[in-house]
Amino acid sequence: MTTYRDRPDATTYRDRADAGNTLADRLGGLTGQTDVIVLGLVRGGVPVARVIADRLGVPLDVLVVRKLGMPWAPEVAFGALGPGGVRVLNDPIASRLAPDDVAEVTRREQAELDRREKLYRAGRPPLDLTGRTAVVVDDGLATGATARAAVQVARHLGARRVVVAVPVGSEEAYEMLAAEADQVVCAQRPPDFSAVSRYYDDFHEVDDDEVTGALATTS
Repeated sequence: MTTYRDRPDATTYRDRADAGNTLADRLGGLTGQTDVIVLGLVRGGVPVARVIADRLGVPLDVLVVRKLGMPWAPEVAFGALGPGGVRVLNDPIASRLAPDDVAEVTRREQAELDRREKLYRAGRPPLDLTGRTAVVVDDGLATGATARAAVQVARHLGARRVVVAVPVGSEEAYEMLAAEADQVVCAQRPPDFSAVSRYYDDFHEVDDDEVTGALATTS
């Protein structure tokens, strides 16, 4: 496994496009490679991925993965879901929940995953990564559960190599992904990491229209 670390002192991005440009600078070795595809994690990863794909001159697609959040604290993930029946659980956290709670959250998030897959893949074939280098992009890593699920989904879909690229992340999530992905490009890992939003001036909620707009410009 290879990893990349830069900018040890925490800095703030103007917005997700600014973060995408920072990552594109570090992914320049992939420019124009015919087997590379950039996959934005919905929703926040898609605007970052759009910039990277444009800069590298490679295709953009979307990878739908849903975080499974604690019922009383949705931002705390106990796992994640991806297409193709992939489920990843953070066992130390998931073990605090009753089986019925796990089942209810899973049912709700599965329904939303199915809705988004239908919306974002409208008119396009199912994602096929056979023999390709998949660059999985998000706007940041907190627990890393969603990105971990994305890596497993990408491999399930046939990816030959999986690269995770994020502008900022926690040390714990970074180390977990370094053991899962073939390469992790993380522009900064602040020692006092608390929340992804802390490292953006503009961290607005990305809606479906913004995602579909970014995908509509994909060649």
